[in-house]
Amino acid sequence: MRETAPQQGQGATGKTNLHVERISVPLAEARDIILGSIQPLGSEVVGLLDAGGRVLTEEIRAGRTVPPLDNSAMDGYAVRAEDTLRVPSTLRVVDSLPAGRRATRALGPGEAARIFTGAPIPPGCDAVVMQEHTEADGHRVTVLRAAKSGDHIRRAGCDVTPDTLIAATGTLLRPAHLGMFAALGRTQIRVSRRPRVAVLATGDELVEPDRLRDDGKIVTSNSYSLVSALLDIGADPVYLGIIPDRPGQIADAFREALRCDAIISSGGVSVGDHDWIKQVLAGLGGELRLWQVRMRPGAPLAFVTAHGVPVFGLPGNPVSTLVSYEQFVRPSLLRMMNRLSVFRPVERATLAEDFEKQPGRMHLVRVLLQERDGRRFAFLSGDQGSAILLSMVRAQGLAIIPEATSRIAAGSDVLVQLIERDDLRPEPGF
Repeated sequence: MRETAPQQGQGATGKTNLHVERISVPLAEARDIILGSIQPLGSEVVGLLDAGGRVLTEEIRAGRTVPPLDNSAMDGYAVRAEDTLRVPSTLRVVDSLPAGRRATRALGPGEAARIFTGAPIPPGCDAVVMQEHTEADGHRVTVLRAAKSGDHIRRAGCDVTPDTLIAATGTLLRPAHLGMFAALGRTQIRVSRRPRVAVLATGDELVEPDRLRDDGKIVTSNSYSLVSALLDIGADPVYLGIIPDRPGQIADAFREALRCDAIISSGGVSVGDHDWIKQVLAGLGGELRLWQVRMRPGAPLAFVTAHGVPVFGLPGNPVSTLVSYEQFVRPSLLRMMNRLSVFRPVERATLAEDFEKQPGRMHLVRVLLQERDGRRFAFLSGDQGSAILLSMVRAQGLAIIPEATSRIAAGSDVLVQLIERDDLRPEPGF
């Protein structure tokens, strides 16, 4: 689909006379069109504390031995195992070794050193006796259980040795990776960039939450849902606020937004006299790649590329916004972040109640999930109207009802997209 504007001419509403091919496409085709237009972002060097959840764009190998020295796995006493063969045996305590301090002398026959977890093993020692198996008396300790050579000693390099592969390019970084990098002495690594994503809402009827009055205005709840969703995936939201339904102000907002890596707007993408988004973006050099999807909720979705920046024009109803974000925006942004798996898992469940709809659109039905007698049942989470946000608050998944289907009876199996799960998949599942 393309939308092109002539050089001059205005319609009766004051909008530019744009040629629009109003072809509504299936959800899977819309997803392919959008994801096919997304390019991964470049990389940057960041500190470890800013790297979690990002994709590694370099190979990391160990440059040192971890741990660097033999060390104690227990609080207790460093001993020569041969000195403990006769039980009980009393030894002279000649040193105390906290973690981080090396011994200044070797242990001799009949000697022991108080030692704490992580402390380097002193020369001459070949075992550590747990303190629970000793009785201390001043500078002497009685060992109540014989030790074997190697007891409770962590050997140098038992974790990694030099040139061990720690993480390959493309690895999604988890907390354990960052701890390992720190243990190796790394302070910075190269990772995929976080996308800066502009978020804006259009509509004269909208106000921020602290401006809500009994005057017919509506809170811009979509903006807060979207910013939160972006933070959840590690993107960098740039909130541009509420834009009035005036083409000039909308154009100014989008000019600023085009400095970001992606743009999400809510509202203004339908066919009303105040729906200016598509026309404004065309005037800014945007190409309409997609308008309208055969899905409910979320049909009036516009996807535009403008100067290489993907623009997601989401519908204004709050559930439509969130469902459209889940299907198209979230996987697109994850792909921009070099993630290979970008789709929520899809699993089967048994529909717990009848569901009817008009054929012609895929329905994404908000459901609660319960396990009963070894089966997973899907219950509607509430009224399925696109303005009923509470049903989305309660939902754990979206049951997929195919386009051609008009009725599904209770007890039938359905596919459910699990919107609370983050164990992502490389393929969409429906």
